[in-house]
Amino acid sequence: MRLEDILFSQGFGTRRVCAGLIQQGHVQVQGQTVVDAGEFFDLEGLRFKVQGDDWPFAAQAYVMLNKPAGTECSQKPSTWPSIYTLLPPPLRQRPQKAAVQGVQAVGRLDQDTTGLLLLTDDGNFIHKMSSPKHHVPKVYEVTTKHPITAEMVEKLLSGVVLDDDPKPVKAAACEAMAELHLKLTLTEGKYHQVKRMLAAVGNRVEGLHRSRIGGLELNDLAPGQWRWLTEEDLSLLKP
Repeated sequence: MRLEDILFSQGFGTRRVCAGLIQQGHVQVQGQTVVDAGEFFDLEGLRFKVQGDDWPFAAQAYVMLNKPAGTECSQKPSTWPSIYTLLPPPLRQRPQKAAVQGVQAVGRLDQDTTGLLLLTDDGNFIHKMSSPKHHVPKVYEVTTKHPITAEMVEKLLSGVVLDDDPKPVKAAACEAMAELHLKLTLTEGKYHQVKRMLAAVGNRVEGLHRSRIGGLELNDLAPGQWRWLTEEDLSLLKP
């Protein structure tokens, strides 16, 4: 693929901007500055630098973010800063056929909810991860206002009725880790589901953190930080 097209596909701007970056000597491939925008490169394992920033070629982008509190999962936030401001411009500008450019969040977390969030420009991946048919488990660490009782745990496991759905919603797993700390596993995503489920058993969520999706965990990724997903990471997300 031509270098100009490579940079364009990775979100470094319009083709004219990408050509300008190359011609002005801002792009390096394999340690060598390239000034010919039309030079061809093999995409397999390709890495390059643009204005000193190292970048891997990715036909489709898959990243994970440790969402901090006080951020919104929206391109046009109403009150709080957008999570997309935590990502580098190329990820936000990757060209797509749809009107919205860049990677998109796979589902949403409330502004006060923290933890693991996936982002991609792969629409099929978003559908598979979001569809309740695939039953991808998501683990939440819940801090509650009131002590957690065995009865509450049992109700969450057997199913609670939410106000807009007569069909009971069940937790796939539920364990009281401490008096005010609950580990809850869900395989479907409804609006404010964890908060509403806890309210249905007479408790209240004071803090909410998503620690795992499928077999993928946050581990040592700091709040506000992101990283690329590896092939091994992606395999951990398969239901």
